[in-house]
Amino acid sequence: MKFKLSLATAASMLLLSANAAHAESVKIGAPAWTGAQAIAHLIQEIVVTKIGGEAELVPGNNAAIFQAMDQGKGDIDVHPDVWLPNQQTFTQKYVDEAGTVTLSSNSYEGKQNFCVSKNFSEEHGVTSIFDLARPEIAEKMDSDGNGKGEIWIGAPGWASANVNEVKVRDYGLMPFMEPVRADQAVMTARVGDAIKKGEGYAFYCYSPHAIWFQHDIVRLEEPAFDPEKYVALQPSDDPDWFAKSKVMTEDALKNVQIAYSNSLKDRSPAIADLLANIALDGETVSGFAFEIEGGKDAATVAKEWVAANSDRVDSWLGL
Repeated sequence: MKFKLSLATAASMLLLSANAAHAESVKIGAPAWTGAQAIAHLIQEIVVTKIGGEAELVPGNNAAIFQAMDQGKGDIDVHPDVWLPNQQTFTQKYVDEAGTVTLSSNSYEGKQNFCVSKNFSEEHGVTSIFDLARPEIAEKMDSDGNGKGEIWIGAPGWASANVNEVKVRDYGLMPFMEPVRADQAVMTARVGDAIKKGEGYAFYCYSPHAIWFQHDIVRLEEPAFDPEKYVALQPSDDPDWFAKSKVMTEDALKNVQIAYSNSLKDRSPAIADLLANIALDGETVSGFAFEIEGGKDAATVAKEWVAANSDRVDSWLGL
């Protein structure tokens, strides 16, 4: 009997060891913006608690994450929040041409504009982007006394900030408004401060984002998207990108998707299947961002959401 128990124990230990050796694992890129952080933690939570695998978050920018996914060595396997066409340079290179990266078929909608507070809009009749060219409005947005109002166009390194700088020029705002690049947290704090003080402040806004839960803001009208009037080059396209760009319409609606290395399909097929099936929406992602911006840990937000939405998560897992 003792001999049989030893065999059973040994067999059990061998099975556990084999399972551990072949446990599904993934390294998830974690860009700095809040929405990406939220989705990265969500994927991690599902992999660990639902699949029983291992998941590690790896900080990185778009270029580093896509390059690692292309190499397929497992250094970084996933980009959780790919905005298209903003990041089309990367998807064209690695998805379309190299064929080393896959985009999930499910996407949520992203929308980009410029905003002001609702109170400022109503009090001063500011409803259009071109209202920022009214001298009296620019004066009310001049916080540093240099004769121009400030308009936040995005953070340093953002492709969208380059597009927005071209817009400020081509909408004829340069004589009145000074484009400012600063970290997103600076913008969020400045919006709250301006609302509190009753001051004017114009800023690049997009959804999903926590700010729609934090403050009462409105989008400024822009000319409807027209691809003929939307030529937006990036520094990687041409050193003379600013002079050669011309943008005189609003951005097209964005598709935001998850990308993952094709090598993951062989190394961790259950995780690859999960990434292919995750289906989020802008309101859910904005809710994530709002909780995180409010001080809650991103891992806690993900854990609570997965526990409260088990049916939705199970559908992604094919259960």
